[in-house]
Amino acid sequence: MTARERLLAALQGRKPDRVPVTLFIIDQGHFLNQMCPGVATDEHLQLQLKVIELQKQFGCDVFVRVLYGLMDPLSLIYGGVDVSQQTDDWRVSTEEHRDGSTRIQRSTIRTPAGTLTQEFAIAEMRPGTFCYNCIRHPISCMKDLEIASRYEPSMPPHWEAHARRWLGTVKAAVGDAGIVGSWSPYGPYNTGSLLVDLNTLYGAPLVEPEFHAKLMEFAIRRSTPYLRAIDAAGVDVHCIGGNVGGGMIGRRVYDEHLLSYERRYIEIVQENGTPGMYHNCGQIMDLVDSYKALGVKAVEPFSPPPLGDCDDLAAARRQVDGAYAVLSGIDQVNVLQKGTVDDVKRATEKAIRAGKEGGGGFILQPVDFLEYGTPEENVQAYVETALDLAAY
Repeated sequence: MTARERLLAALQGRKPDRVPVTLFIIDQGHFLNQMCPGVATDEHLQLQLKVIELQKQFGCDVFVRVLYGLMDPLSLIYGGVDVSQQTDDWRVSTEEHRDGSTRIQRSTIRTPAGTLTQEFAIAEMRPGTFCYNCIRHPISCMKDLEIASRYEPSMPPHWEAHARRWLGTVKAAVGDAGIVGSWSPYGPYNTGSLLVDLNTLYGAPLVEPEFHAKLMEFAIRRSTPYLRAIDAAGVDVHCIGGNVGGGMIGRRVYDEHLLSYERRYIEIVQENGTPGMYHNCGQIMDLVDSYKALGVKAVEPFSPPPLGDCDDLAAARRQVDGAYAVLSGIDQVNVLQKGTVDDVKRATEKAIRAGKEGGGGFILQPVDFLEYGTPEENVQAYVETALDLAAY
C-alpha cells in the first residue's frame, strides 16, 4: 500500500497493510519553527510544504493539516465575527495597539440593528510562534446574536477558488506519500465558544435554552459554506474541533443539549464521503459512546494522563469497538519533548501494541502537535520504533 492508501483505509475503519505512523506538526511556529527557522512566518504555503518535507525526512506516513493561509479570515478558527469584509449593513472599523509582544485589534461593527464590538489578540509567544485569540467576544445577549446572524457577511465569492488553489498545491506536494487534512470550521459548540464567553456558553443550554439553540444554528449556518468549499477542493479529511464540549461538560449535558447539533454538522461534513475527524484534546473517555452516536469517521487524540484521561488505550479501543477510527499515541510534551530516547521507545511500543489490539481503524501519532524544543533524536526514535512494530 502507498502511505495515502494506508491512511485512508485506516480512517475508513479498515485494516491496512500496517499501522499508519505519522507526525502531528502544526503549520506555524513550534516544532516547525525549530526545524525551519529561515522560513518567514507569513509564508504559509512554504511552511505547509516544509511540514510535508519534514515528515518525509523522518520516514513516516505524511499527514499535513492545513490551517494558515487557507482559513482566512482567522475568525473562522480563532474567534470573533468576520471583520475582514464590509457591506452597506456591516461597517467595520478596527484599531490596533501593542501591549508588549501582543497586538490587540479592537473592532467596532455597525449595523442597522445595532453595534457589535470585539477584541482580537495576536501574541508572539516566542520568535516565530504566535497565539491567536478573541479576548473580547462580540456576542453577549440575544440581541447581539440576532445582529450577527442577520448581518455578518457570508463566504466571499472568491473563497472557493482560493481553497482549490491552496489545497491543490499542497496535495500535489504530498502525492502518494500521505494525505491532506484541513482544520475545517469547528463543530457548532466550539464555534459558539469563538463568539461568546465560556461562562455564557456553558450555562446557556440549561438557563438560556433559546439562546443556546439559536447560537448553535448560527454556528452551523456560518460554517457550512466554507466547509463545502474545502470539500469541493478535494481535501482528504476534515479536522473538526470538538474539545470545548469535552469531558468537563459531562455526557448527560453533551447528549441532551449538544449531540443533535454536532451530529447534524458532522452529517454535512461527511455528505460527500470525505471523512470527518473529531478532535477532543482533553477529557474524552466519558464521551466515547456519545461519539458513536455522532456518526463521525474518526476521533482523536485519546491523550494519556496527565494531558488527557485515556490511561488504557487498549480498553478504549475495545469500547469504541470499530464505530470510528482512533488516532492516538504518545504524550508530545512529557515524553517526546522532555523524555529520553528510551522513554520515547517504551511509550511508542506501549501505544502501538495497544492500538493494534483493536485491529484496523487505528493511526499512531503524537497525541497533539510537536512543541518547540522537541529533540530530533526523540522524534526519530518514535518513528523508527513504531515502524518496527507496525505490521499487523
